[in-house]
Amino acid sequence: MNTQLLEQVRKLDINEQIDLVEAIWDGIASRGEAPPLTDAQKAELDRRLADHLANPEDVIPWNEVKAAVLAKIRQ
Repeated sequence: MNTQLLEQVRKLDINEQIDLVEAIWDGIASRGEAPPLTDAQKAELDRRLADHLANPEDVIPWNEVKAAVLAKIRQ
């Protein structure tokens, strides 16, 4: 990592740092690439898929999840 660049970033105020992070993230996202999954992430996805295939009825519809989250936020 370029330590000089990092020091320059640390001198920015918080709003400028956030703007910079957003600009960097937008640049990464616009490439349409994703970092490779780790072995642990692959294993977790495999586990979740196997669980879903074994129990396809064990789901909660998105509208129920969203409603529950919004209700919790409003508390």
